[in-house]
Amino acid sequence: MHPIQRLTDRKREAILVAAMAEFRARGFEATSMDRIAASADVSKRTVYNHFPSKDTLFAEILLQLWQHSAAQIELAYRSDRALREQLLDLMWQKMRLLDDAHFLDLARVAITETLRSPALAQELVAKLREREEGIAAWIRAALQDGRLKPLDPAFAANQLQGLLKSFAFWPQLTMGQPRLDAQQQEAAVASAVDMFLAYYGKDAGEGRLQGVS
Repeated sequence: MHPIQRLTDRKREAILVAAMAEFRARGFEATSMDRIAASADVSKRTVYNHFPSKDTLFAEILLQLWQHSAAQIELAYRSDRALREQLLDLMWQKMRLLDDAHFLDLARVAITETLRSPALAQELVAKLREREEGIAAWIRAALQDGRLKPLDPAFAANQLQGLLKSFAFWPQLTMGQPRLDAQQQEAAVASAVDMFLAYYGKDAGEGRLQGVS
């Protein structure tokens, strides 16, 4: 790769890192391109060369945020492992992401801004639909292996994740409630998995509905 291109990439990354910190600390409205440029140690012109507007820069940050969320949930389906064990691994990955203070702060800014700009929200959703989300891919593989009842993988994945988010994301994001402690996390993960398997699992022994594993 050409050295100038590498420098350009480094500057772009510095701008994104600085912008994330500014948006996280100040919110969208109070963050200016001047502050982002100063924080990234680049000229304001350089910022605009990479991102024509604050809206464009914010949209890129949101896209990276949600892509990061999807990338964190990766576990290849295995036909030789119990469904419950695999789903517990998947849900613990999701729980660790939802419990990350940095992720929560950026998600809070993201939701506030997408409410202000429905067009931005629609654009982000359209882009993210092009990516295959890890939990839906796992469910699809388990379905094809004949170990789940007929279902829509995307719908079922949203249901499963929603069971966690109702305890470990939305209360913290919208009502300022504290993050779950270790025992609460364990209960939320285990009960979500057991409820999912009790409804969709073909083998009654796959789900236990005991709350904590």
